Amino acid sequence: MRTPVMAKVSLRSLAAHKIRLILTVFSVVLGTSFVAAAVVFTATVQSSFDNIFDNVARGVDVQVSAAQAQSPGVPVEVVDQLREQRGQLGIDKLQVDFSGPVTIATADGSGLQTGGAPSIGSSYIPPDQAVDAAGMKLVAGRAPTAPFEVVLNQSAAQKAQLTVGSKTVVALGTGTSRPIGVTVVGLLDMPAATGGFVNVQFERAQAEQLFGGDEFVSAIDMTAAPGVSDTQLRDRLDAMLNAEAVAGKGEALYQVRTGEQVREDQKDQIGTVLTVLRYVLLAFAAIGLIVGTFIIYNTFSMIVAQRNRELALLRAIGASRPNISRSVLLEALVVGILGGAIGLGLGVGIAALMLVYTSGQGLPSAGLQVGVGAVLSAVFVGVIVTLLSAWFPAQRAARVPPVEAMRMSSAEPGAGSLRTRTIIGGLLALAGIGLLAGGVATQGVPALLLIGGAAVLIIVAVVLAAPALSQPVVGGIGRVLQIPFATVGKLARTNAIRNPRRSAATAFALTIGLILVVVIGTIGASFKTMIDAEIDQNLRADFVVSGGQAPMSSAVGEAVAQVPDAQTTVSFDMAFVTLDGERTAVSTPVGGAMSEVMNIGLVDGVEQLGPDGMLVSEKIAADHGWTLGSRAVFVSTTGVEVPVTVTGLFVDNPALGDWLVGNQAFDRLTPSQAARMTFVVLVKGKPGVSESALREQLEEAVKPFLTAQVQDSQQFKNSFTSIIDSIMATLYALLGLALVIAILGIINTLALSVVERRQEIGMLRAIGMSRPQLRRTIYLESVYIAIFGALLGVIVGLALGLPLVHALRHWGFDVITVPWPLIGITLAGSAVVGVVAALWPAVSAARTKPLEAITE
Repeated sequence: MRTPVMAKVSLRSLAAHKIRLILTVFSVVLGTSFVAAAVVFTATVQSSFDNIFDNVARGVDVQVSAAQAQSPGVPVEVVDQLREQRGQLGIDKLQVDFSGPVTIATADGSGLQTGGAPSIGSSYIPPDQAVDAAGMKLVAGRAPTAPFEVVLNQSAAQKAQLTVGSKTVVALGTGTSRPIGVTVVGLLDMPAATGGFVNVQFERAQAEQLFGGDEFVSAIDMTAAPGVSDTQLRDRLDAMLNAEAVAGKGEALYQVRTGEQVREDQKDQIGTVLTVLRYVLLAFAAIGLIVGTFIIYNTFSMIVAQRNRELALLRAIGASRPNISRSVLLEALVVGILGGAIGLGLGVGIAALMLVYTSGQGLPSAGLQVGVGAVLSAVFVGVIVTLLSAWFPAQRAARVPPVEAMRMSSAEPGAGSLRTRTIIGGLLALAGIGLLAGGVATQGVPALLLIGGAAVLIIVAVVLAAPALSQPVVGGIGRVLQIPFATVGKLARTNAIRNPRRSAATAFALTIGLILVVVIGTIGASFKTMIDAEIDQNLRADFVVSGGQAPMSSAVGEAVAQVPDAQTTVSFDMAFVTLDGERTAVSTPVGGAMSEVMNIGLVDGVEQLGPDGMLVSEKIAADHGWTLGSRAVFVSTTGVEVPVTVTGLFVDNPALGDWLVGNQAFDRLTPSQAARMTFVVLVKGKPGVSESALREQLEEAVKPFLTAQVQDSQQFKNSFTSIIDSIMATLYALLGLALVIAILGIINTLALSVVERRQEIGMLRAIGMSRPQLRRTIYLESVYIAIFGALLGVIVGLALGLPLVHALRHWGFDVITVPWPLIGITLAGSAVVGVVAALWPAVSAARTKPLEAITE
């Protein structure tokens, strides 16, 4: 039979079954829409940031900054050296910048929250005098001309509810300075001020004083003299400042870049973040598409089964097997194109909504960027997924002999054809269990690889074995749940196990999403339990003072130490250093005895650090081959080498980190006060002092520091576990896509099943089954299948999640927790999902007219 004729048959078949077409297309739409949304959203944000960064360092030919991000900056001696050799090097203009982390108080006196965006204090330079104005301009008020006057970017001023003339407080995030009172004298328009970014600019002399200008500058911006190119100036400066590195004898101390390189580096940084975001969104879109493949496969299997007689008739009048196969695939192609096109439109809409939200959070938007990549990715993914899903049903349709098909009622391969796939599934499951055992026996990256391989094998095994499992498991579920519903419940159970392939494919769409939910839930619950246990075991302090996500000035510890009812206070100051060529952080305890505020877990040596002692965790000591008396050399960000001696070993403790050094050694590692910060202060109250009284005194003492928070042990735990809860909630929300598609799959399967069983339903109605009874039958059938899918998801999720947490013990996970509340909610929720998914098919079935259905 000619291809055009078969194409016409396929298109007419689609047109004749519009509801079936809509449901199948919608399964494709949901997955492809997330693909399109991920591509469009990240491309739009990338374009917006590119436009902003095009203005960064626009007037700068060369910039010199510290090679290490955590360094206090470039020594002032380098500035003097460059000024002395200005003519020889070919420098025209030279400008230094002073900056550091700060927090500004809002109108109500609380610290302005940035949502993780930088909050920077710096020196004000008039735009017409600045080498790099970055598009900045003064739009209200005037420039700061005296100490304690500041200008502020407009977006930050709006969030803080500050205007020109407002008096507020600025707290420094490093060094030893106490908060200072300031007056806002002007507002700045800054194109680069996005995503909650805060920039507080001081009068130049005060900025120099506050941010270590007598020792270091943040960066040096220069323009090249006439006749000297930016690359020539860069190479000359690099050769002078990084002579040893250029000669291959050491590491570069300074980063010497052209203005173009500065812009590209900043674009690359945001590009890296957006790439990760894009992959995360695409990963969840892929999960949705995988779930969608089961729905589409199930749908086309049912369609082929329902059209057996029609297809057989086509074979009888001359259609070849390839004609039949291509006919089914053509229907799939149309579904894929429609799903991809609609998914693209929906994806653009989702991206637009995401941009509305992110714009409200301060992120820039330059208009939707719907490129060729978004169009091709959505349509291509939609078409490929649909064609692959329909391939096996299409081949099955072509293999049915014409005469046999004419004798068949709508039928699919029965249980007898499940033996081979079940055996293969069992073998894969055994192999997966073997890999899981190997993962449990090892740790670190090898364990993760083994468990990852096991996950693939076990999930494939479940796909293959699920039809064989569905009959006994769904039957068992039905026997329990049918009791209150008598005959209706029994009939629903019979229907649910009638076609094991269909039930398994429908249920597995729900299973795959719940596997991920349970795995994530197991990791999250274990992590939270571990945090609670660590804090309970190690914290002896009554209160913890921390800055949350922001660093604190060392003056916080000094203020807390002055609280009358505080018996012992210990501040932990931190700085960034290098050990054996690798960047790391080092801390020092300042104040009283550590053992009074925390359990150190000392296993050897003494607690007292002395001037150049070091306490180190057992694991780190073993990794470096250290014992008591071993020597190590830390290198400061300015290149100063500071030797320390191991004086004690403690049990691995995330609260203490890898090592602690003595105060004098730490002082030598932080020659600039701007290089050190306080990250936590532990406080033990005097005997007999109530916690409420001590808290009140502490809150009053740290109130000027804005970011400092006073927390008891439970609040301190919650500050960590709330972060985990937020991450898990985000992941669950993204997994919601897969669950929505799974619900659609149940709706689709039940709706097609109602069409397939129309005569049967008519007969039931004719012999006395009422409409409510028929609806309950469909509801229960859906519930049985949904609970079966949920059980599979929970069992496989635990089988993968528990070994995964065990493998993470290499990174400190030493507690395994089963998320029983989540499992209970999942199983109960699956029953609700079953009812919701069955609402429309049940109503449709109940409306069936008995006589019309019987005579069809």
